[in-house]
Amino acid sequence: MKKIFLILFFAGLGAFCAADMRAETTGVRYTEAATLTLVGKLFPDTPQPYHRLDTVRYKGFTKSENRQVRQSSGLAVAFRTDSPFIRVRTEYAAVGTLMNTCGIAARGYDLYIKDIRGQWLYAGSGANGNGRESDPLTLVKDMDGEMHECLLYLPLFSEVRSVQIGVREGSTLAPLGTQPFRHRIGIFGSSFTHGASATRSGMSYPAQFTRKTGIQLLSLGCSGNCKLQSYFADALADAEVEAFLFDTFSNPNVAEIRSRLFPFIERIQGAHPGKPLIFQRTIYREGRNFDQGADYIQRRRTEVADSMMNIACKRYKDVYYIRPNATSPDHLTSVDGIHPNDYGYTLWADSIERRVLAILRKYGIR
Repeated sequence: MKKIFLILFFAGLGAFCAADMRAETTGVRYTEAATLTLVGKLFPDTPQPYHRLDTVRYKGFTKSENRQVRQSSGLAVAFRTDSPFIRVRTEYAAVGTLMNTCGIAARGYDLYIKDIRGQWLYAGSGANGNGRESDPLTLVKDMDGEMHECLLYLPLFSEVRSVQIGVREGSTLAPLGTQPFRHRIGIFGSSFTHGASATRSGMSYPAQFTRKTGIQLLSLGCSGNCKLQSYFADALADAEVEAFLFDTFSNPNVAEIRSRLFPFIERIQGAHPGKPLIFQRTIYREGRNFDQGADYIQRRRTEVADSMMNIACKRYKDVYYIRPNATSPDHLTSVDGIHPNDYGYTLWADSIERRVLAILRKYGIR
């Protein structure tokens, strides 16, 4: 009798699982994310909608830089839906696998939904693995069926050809109609700005700053490759923005800072007269705590940047220098001695908020 019961139990369980699997693959309508409301895109007219810069139009980039500006870091899609679930499926051109960055951040998705207070609240995240990169991924399910505003961050270190958002057949899936954030502030920076070591793509400091303040940062983070290059300045000169925020002292060496900073400022200002250029000092790296060589390199880099920016702020109008902080009092916010963890990026976003907003207000950007 016990054996018959177990047979019937497992047969019923198998039928239930099979039905659940059928539900996962039927009754779903997919829409290309680029047809909805794209957020955080510095150059709206790239031929491939999920690339951050047109590498055919702009020349001079190294192979690594070309790869990075095609990655979707900093991009998000906003939409509204009353579907009880939200899924995503992806066609990748290149999948990021970094040792110091969570796979969900490098190749996956981070979903937020606006709550009744009007705040963006975490709703779900994930990434497919085991070679099934294009399989549908459920980010949230069993929702209430009411209309919600959603914000989906794309992968930080992957290049995507297609991102399709799936909802229940018959449900609404539509663009927001207007941008969920105000203004267009360009931000060019290093791996910190790119989001290295974050666990989710929405936890980079530009993303956190944008959600908290409502001011839209358009991110062009290039890990290891933000060195005040003239060809990046040429591209930024064409960007349609109201201000710039820079994390440009984390990658260049002392000689590069000395030779490139003033020409970089002059190229940007020539194309964007009267707009604020806000430069950030590089953050403290925990790897220097006992490594005297690393400490010397970082100390010299900061000293030269401080000295050059002291001159720049006097020489050029509309140029500012601020000091972010990504270190907690217990010095436990580093992942690898260089990059902050999620909390470190929260500290960074919080540390610059008041100063950045005060500068922007001087230019009528509120």
